[in-house]
Amino acid sequence: MVVEALLALPDYQAASRAEQEVVFLAALLHDVAKYSTTVVDPVTGTIGQPGHSRKGAIDARIALWDAGVPFDVRESVCRLISVHQVPFFALDGSRRGTPEFLVRELSWQLSIPSLAMLAEADMRGRICADKARVLDNIELFRELAREEGCYGTPRRFADAHTAVSYFRGADVHPDYPLHQAPGSRGIVMSGLPASGKNTWVDAHHPELPVVSFDDARDALGLRHGKNEGMVAHLAVDRAKALLRAQQPFIWNATHLSERMRQKTLDLLFAYHAEVEIAYLEQPRAELLRRNTKRDTSLSNKALASMLHRWSVPLLTEAHHVRYVV
Repeated sequence: MVVEALLALPDYQAASRAEQEVVFLAALLHDVAKYSTTVVDPVTGTIGQPGHSRKGAIDARIALWDAGVPFDVRESVCRLISVHQVPFFALDGSRRGTPEFLVRELSWQLSIPSLAMLAEADMRGRICADKARVLDNIELFRELAREEGCYGTPRRFADAHTAVSYFRGADVHPDYPLHQAPGSRGIVMSGLPASGKNTWVDAHHPELPVVSFDDARDALGLRHGKNEGMVAHLAVDRAKALLRAQQPFIWNATHLSERMRQKTLDLLFAYHAEVEIAYLEQPRAELLRRNTKRDTSLSNKALASMLHRWSVPLLTEAHHVRYVV
């Protein structure tokens, strides 16, 4: 029903072929995780699917990655899926911030016209009592993005530091630059094990010191998955020493989920670091082939299990984000 509603939308019919492909795939997959997230309240019998958008984005990412879908297309689809219901209630604000904040942030992460198109198709393709009200909300969401100058393009900011500070919650206006205090420069690696992070570091920044959980694990004589708290403590202490000295360095770890990255990024930003994220990936077969040949205690089975926490860094997470794919 959602796909049929999408195909009938004038905005979809007028869209470019590339945009049509992205939104069509998102419409096909937007509820892919509903079956695995469905819960029934034992008292009221109410059925819900908490977190199905975020879980669906991960499930879609894995499926499209295995299918060989190009990175840009795949991530455009997954980003739409992860927030596909936001236009329903964006004008009410959220714990993330005001409606203005939401559209500004989303404009850096995806195409707002595509998101609004998907949301409209999702609503038109269902039977519900509040359809007219929600469709009005989606149109108001579009209008707010147009007013902010970010309907189809990222909202302009004075500079990269103002942008990332704003997205991290600073009380600043996008049009006025925020002073950047002196600090270190940190390059945060991100990607599955065996994706080539060490090779990239050696090729591009052999001169920089490296903070690594693997190195900390080796120094402590621990296998992967053993006493990770002690491993993290040693790595964080090394990072803090470099940050206090305002010395540039690389933090080399998987940083696979947003939550994992958040801990590292919070520390770097607390010391006023200029932060770049370098994300790498490889096809599944290549990852497993490389991992088999590595000197590591991480099995291929354990590596594959990490996929279910896999989120690709967003442009809103750091001063600069580089995709090496």
